[in-house]
Amino acid sequence: MSEQTKKYAITGGSGFIGAYFCRLLQERGDEVVILDIVDPSLKSPHARFVQGDIRDPEAVRDAFAGCDEIIHLAAAHHDFGIEEKTYFDVNEGGLEVMTSVMDELNITSITFYSTVAVYGSAPVPLTEESVPEPESFYGKSKLAGESVLQSWVEQGGGRHALVIRPTVTYGPDNFANMYSLLRQIDTGKFFFAKGSSNIKSLSFVENIVPATMFMLDNGSEESFAIYNYIDKPDLTSVAIAEACYESLGKSLPKFRLPTWLLLLGAKPFDLIIALTGKNLPVSTARVKKLFVDQTKFEAQKILDAGFVAEASVREGIDRTANWYKNIGEHESAQWHQPPKDIFKK
Repeated sequence: MSEQTKKYAITGGSGFIGAYFCRLLQERGDEVVILDIVDPSLKSPHARFVQGDIRDPEAVRDAFAGCDEIIHLAAAHHDFGIEEKTYFDVNEGGLEVMTSVMDELNITSITFYSTVAVYGSAPVPLTEESVPEPESFYGKSKLAGESVLQSWVEQGGGRHALVIRPTVTYGPDNFANMYSLLRQIDTGKFFFAKGSSNIKSLSFVENIVPATMFMLDNGSEESFAIYNYIDKPDLTSVAIAEACYESLGKSLPKFRLPTWLLLLGAKPFDLIIALTGKNLPVSTARVKKLFVDQTKFEAQKILDAGFVAEASVREGIDRTANWYKNIGEHESAQWHQPPKDIFKK
């Protein structure tokens, strides 16, 4: 490697966002080592792969050896099927292991993908200065992970942590929220809620990854720096769904149902979920999440730092819909949850 290039270890590098980091870093000429419990695909180019768990010091040591920077994406993050203890073991305990190994190897810089879920019920506007009030185990455990890094940075010695708090991140190759919405619309299983006006902040993967590298390359006066990432302007859930219809070339339905009727129709699915333990695409929680709950966050700090997003929210939806029509429609989601106990190869 030249003096200008670096060697990065990416935890969770086999995943959706990790693959975008791998490709961007490869284009820059940087070297990438992936630490993940899942084998990477060809979408995650890398120099070396370590199959292991961030809670395992031996695997972390192997992956981090000789690296200049750490990008920490691995997490317990699914809404369903993860116990409270596992959230904290992975999202907090994993960082305790990682920072200890970093000290052994004299690595002083880490980027951590946290979440806007740390804000929970905090009053709006939700900025980096807001006092977090997380409500979910996911949000609480991610905030605990931030605290691990803050304590580590406070030890001095040139330590630096960049914390990114993304909102829902979507894009090509992702099979989560936006993919589910596109599939429901494409198969005629989507219903609009009449009168819904809740805002849903979004983050397009082809914006947030360059934004992260922009902050890493340009530095920050803060040794422990926190940045929300949200693409602006925000759209309502209805506007997002309407954009998906247009991107898919579908006509908008002529009728819309009241929210109470959608919630009533979802109740039988709640019962099935309770009886079987399966995570179904329809539930009252999902209806509320889409058409009732508002998730609006501010990202002026990263804009003030000089970052300019390449794609608008509308362009992000277009690109994701094009991927869905050409590729995603014919593929099925594969979810990988962290094991309760430390993964050993």
